[in-house]
Amino acid sequence: MSLKEKQILLDSLSGRAERVFELQSALTARRGLGPDNGGEGEQSKADYLEAWLRSFGIDDIEHVDAADDRVPSQKRPNLIVRIPGRSERMVWMLAHMDVVPAGEETLWHTDPWVVTRDRDDADLIYGRGVEDNQQALVCGCLLAAALKETGIVPDRGFGFILVSDEETGNAYGIQHLFREKPDFVSREDIVIVPDSGSSDGRFIETAEKGILWLRVVIEGSQCHASRPDEGKNALTAAAAMIMGVKDVEDEFTARNDLFAPDRSTFTPTKHEANVPNVNTMPGKEVFYIDCRVLPCYSLEEVLIAFRALADRVAEKYGVSVSVEKYMEEPAAAPTPENSAVVTLLKKAMKEVLGRECYCGGSGGSTVAVNFRERGIPAAVWALICKNCHCPNEAARLSFAVKESQVFASMLFND
Repeated sequence: MSLKEKQILLDSLSGRAERVFELQSALTARRGLGPDNGGEGEQSKADYLEAWLRSFGIDDIEHVDAADDRVPSQKRPNLIVRIPGRSERMVWMLAHMDVVPAGEETLWHTDPWVVTRDRDDADLIYGRGVEDNQQALVCGCLLAAALKETGIVPDRGFGFILVSDEETGNAYGIQHLFREKPDFVSREDIVIVPDSGSSDGRFIETAEKGILWLRVVIEGSQCHASRPDEGKNALTAAAAMIMGVKDVEDEFTARNDLFAPDRSTFTPTKHEANVPNVNTMPGKEVFYIDCRVLPCYSLEEVLIAFRALADRVAEKYGVSVSVEKYMEEPAAAPTPENSAVVTLLKKAMKEVLGRECYCGGSGGSTVAVNFRERGIPAAVWALICKNCHCPNEAARLSFAVKESQVFASMLFND
């Protein structure tokens, strides 16, 4: 009976491109920017998704919201949706509701907050968040609705986790959820995070580098630019510190071909505004370094190396330089390639798309690490265009449909 029911479910998911477009359009309009990114949070998005799911008779929706007085709703929503199967074992899929800002909007060919079809390819859509991570939200909705519409009870239950704050550290999202409900996922369950992948679906991410974000503060003394000898130029010292980042990276020589790139990477990124006028020499500079660290190194080793660089710069330029942790997420043990989640995902991919998969690592951070560090194997997999955080972020309607069919196949034992 399972084979017949599985086929019915898979067939019900095909041809759902317009439903995908409808969901993507509604979600993009409800921006979901967190307060650290200048937004009002994810509440509007969560309200829409909950109402949409309830319209299909899905009522087992649990709130595990995190208080946050920086947003109008005073909370960051986190939802756990459950649709039972024949056994207690669950297939969990996790998606995040927040997105990153659009960035420089002149680089977009379309309005980033309005989903737009490509003129020459109706399957391709553009809009901020359509890939990261709304496609995963849409896939979960498609599968949940299909289970209710067909009335099929699969061998494994389907769990859909919708979290906030993934783009800015997870404190109000999955980390809050685990603090409040540490055992809501069993080690016997299957956990999929559709937040990275490849356009052909062959890549399964089973390992991630450790992440360390550093905030560098350089204090000199401000003066008129025509009399530079009267001050200490913080910008010049900042430039030296930035140029020294590559020297620190060269200290960490290990390579691991599980990852691409195969080394630890240290990248200067955000720079805060300094003086507003040209003829003032700045006395303070603040910038950030994004470190992606191979599991063989501790994040503390990296911090020590950057503080040593800071000491050298401070001495040479007569300024003070502090290096502070802004965010850290140590690497967790990789998900074994022979784990149930990887085995089941490979089987479903072969069945639905006729493709073989391979496992590898990533420098990008996903919520999978929060499961792995608790001894719960998790796999990161998706069909994506690989353009998240970019101008003209794009996704394919067909990718969402195929993805949902792969997840549907994983609900059955045969």
